[in-house]
Amino acid sequence: MLATASADSSVRLWNVTGGNELFKFEFDAPCRSCSFSLGEKFLVTTQDKFMEHKPHISILKIADDIADQGEFADPVQRIEVQMPGRVTRAVFSPVNDTIITTHEDGHVRRWDVETGKLLADKAIHEKIINDLSFSADYTHFITASTDTKAKLIDTETFEVLKTYNAERPCNSADISPIVDHVVIAGGQDAASVTTTASKAGKFESAFFHKIYEEEFGSVRGHFGPVNSICFSPDGRKFVTGGEDGYVRINVFDSDYYTTKFF
Repeated sequence: MLATASADSSVRLWNVTGGNELFKFEFDAPCRSCSFSLGEKFLVTTQDKFMEHKPHISILKIADDIADQGEFADPVQRIEVQMPGRVTRAVFSPVNDTIITTHEDGHVRRWDVETGKLLADKAIHEKIINDLSFSADYTHFITASTDTKAKLIDTETFEVLKTYNAERPCNSADISPIVDHVVIAGGQDAASVTTTASKAGKFESAFFHKIYEEEFGSVRGHFGPVNSICFSPDGRKFVTGGEDGYVRINVFDSDYYTTKFF
């Protein structure tokens, strides 16, 4: 299944093989993000502030048989967020007992799934955090921020382990599952794209060494800001989605795995 969250105040489940919609969860506010738990029994989604409603985090149960999903249309947990600004991302922790969220104020926060209690709160970036992606073993994650930096964060302590200066607003980032590399994407704000060359707008996907924090290469392709980037599960390709309307699949050359960049 695929889950999508939309500004039309809905979260929808889709059959990837057939492309058909399986179920629609309806909310009273625009939905910002969604993510499955490990084991895919639950889905966490975030809703923006709207009218009298404050931003909140909703946990949805996924039925074993999708035909029974209507019995679980309402959230099993709803966490109201008292802090100002949007919740930009929400993901389950490695054992599904807590939820980690990123926020418009540059903070990363941890919430208890059962009680909804705030367990940890740390300022990581100076501006909005746009994305969060875990390492393959879930011991750390990478954040991408409009402050032009991506940071590697310890999952348990929220300690900043590494900082990557991308020199562009960062919309998305990911960690390679097979080599010590991270990839970061973004670019100049869309409002200025029409007057900016693709190179000046920094729309390339930038590759950094995970340990040494140095940029060692970039890949062009999009002619607008890149909103999403991720490695394939086997680490042999990466996928980007941009404001130019294109999704690009990039396959690494064989020398990518043998070249020593540092």
